[in-house]
Amino acid sequence: MRENQVRVHVVQGKDRVNFSMRYRDPTSGKHVKRSAETSNRKEAERRAHQWEAEINTGRYKSPNRIAWDEFRKRCEEEKLADPGISQATRDAYSAAFNHLERVLDPDKLCKLTSETMSRFVRELRRPQEATDRNGKKIIPPPMRESTIACHLRHLKAAMNWAVKMGLLVEAPRIDMPKAGEAKGRPITAEEFERMLQAVSKVRPHDPGVWTRYLYGLWLSGLRLQESLVLSWDADAPFAVDLSGKFPSFKIEAKAQKGRRSERVPMTPDFAEWLLQTPDEDRTGPAFKLPSLLDGQPLTPKKVSRTISKIGERSGVVVNKEEEKYASAHDLRRSFGTRWAKRVMPAVLQRLMRHTSINTTMKYYVNLEADDVASELWRGFQGREGTVLGTGAQQQPKKAAGASAEVSMETPLADSSYASGGHGSRTHNGLRRT
Repeated sequence: MRENQVRVHVVQGKDRVNFSMRYRDPTSGKHVKRSAETSNRKEAERRAHQWEAEINTGRYKSPNRIAWDEFRKRCEEEKLADPGISQATRDAYSAAFNHLERVLDPDKLCKLTSETMSRFVRELRRPQEATDRNGKKIIPPPMRESTIACHLRHLKAAMNWAVKMGLLVEAPRIDMPKAGEAKGRPITAEEFERMLQAVSKVRPHDPGVWTRYLYGLWLSGLRLQESLVLSWDADAPFAVDLSGKFPSFKIEAKAQKGRRSERVPMTPDFAEWLLQTPDEDRTGPAFKLPSLLDGQPLTPKKVSRTISKIGERSGVVVNKEEEKYASAHDLRRSFGTRWAKRVMPAVLQRLMRHTSINTTMKYYVNLEADDVASELWRGFQGREGTVLGTGAQQQPKKAAGASAEVSMETPLADSSYASGGHGSRTHNGLRRT
């Protein structure tokens, strides 16, 4: 071995499951150590040999020397190059990196300490002065806490990856914003009707396809991007599957957020509504939303913005604090709330395709409160006595303005919405206009 070349050894400490890799720095004489991230000795030796080659050929840089630009490039070309990572996730990482560079402008990765990350969050919360098209200075509202939390989650994951790769000695502490009001909420049947009525105001030239699309989101519980790739073609990544006893979704791992392949049953109301589509139209995307300019399918961003405009035009506010109007995801929330009344948590988790049951259980919190209240009030039905401080016989009254409960008893009896037309029947507590 030539002078100043290093030799990486594999060691296993007491009470340690994974092996470690260690070498002595020929310049400082100090030991440098990092985890091999495996309990298999053969694999640990392979990784040690790889690390040794990087050190001796100059490709390895100590955590104190790697530049921020180099780290970002490696993260994008290695961590984010995984085919299982969606483009939306890559875009989210890129946005977080861009904000970090705008605020801190780091030259080295090691300068991202707990203190600098705290300053980064403080600056994100501070309104940034900008200039409009006419050169006039404006001060936009501060960044939303939910947006800050999103950026921090991606930066935290990137820093942890840097530690794993030996590019950072220790990940900085990042205090996440406290969870506040949810971004949105389930919308009621009455609010959904208002959205349907607003479609023609936002899309006056093609209201039929957009009315049908909103109905599809309301009944299916699909995420926006999933709905745009749902196809009648059997070989599609996200397809309508009619081969079994009941209609279902056939999903490949790359086509959904959870990154797992599975077959998920459709709810009866959505299946019956979808199957009213004429046979000649059962090809390609289940929801066709072409551009009025060139006929090409609209991008997910354009579709999302259009639904938000419909929500704004209908006046359906789902988050007063952030002045957020109804969106596609709020229709999915409505789906989860309706079915939480009818099925057990494990079934709803399957329908919603949540990775964690904890996410699913949020839909049952309010239902449990209603059930408890129902039991409390049942004892007062038809009885005389003091209720709410009065001596008269009282029974709970329906709050003014409360919407009717969504009914899923009666499926559509015609294909007017499947073909983008209009009718007069009612479905799921909704009046067609």
